[in-house]
Amino acid sequence: MNVPLNLPNAITMTRILMVPVTIWLIVAGAFLPAFIVFLLAGISDGVDGFIARQFKLQTELGSYIDPLADKLLLVGIYMSLGFLQHLPAWLVILVVSRDVFIVGGLMLAWLIGKPIKIHPVLVSKINTTIQILLAGMALGLLAFDMHHPYWIIWGSVLAGIFTVASGAIYMQQWLLHMSNGNSIADDSEQM
Repeated sequence: MNVPLNLPNAITMTRILMVPVTIWLIVAGAFLPAFIVFLLAGISDGVDGFIARQFKLQTELGSYIDPLADKLLLVGIYMSLGFLQHLPAWLVILVVSRDVFIVGGLMLAWLIGKPIKIHPVLVSKINTTIQILLAGMALGLLAFDMHHPYWIIWGSVLAGIFTVASGAIYMQQWLLHMSNGNSIADDSEQM
């Protein structure tokens, strides 16, 4: 069977392969190369989305692996920077726990025959943006040997607030869905 190459999916898979490289660079203390890989991953995220929309190359696979690539990179960076104590442990625990709870909730719903079609809510989009900016700022400060702990502290507090808020919204929507069987999209339209 000859499967044609889908360029946006290939770019996304490359971004997934950047995750272990980025983690290794951070743990090795090579912050400038890690920051460059982070920037390249961000650029590739924009490029694969543009190509997919512009040339009508969206696929079901792409709809799953694109957010997966983003989450893997973000969680990998947070865990690595947390391990090295460049980000607070409480924030790393919040970020990772939120994603684990969301994925676990989706899997549980699917396993018991109540699959959920999830659509990001505004708070979640803001949360992801703040988490990305904090990861980029932390890597950039380390890459250029700039010491600004207050930026990390305030960025961490802001990321923590939005991580909890978005997690709470998804938990509420999941509980609503599980109690009445509607999809999250259907539930949010009823609110």
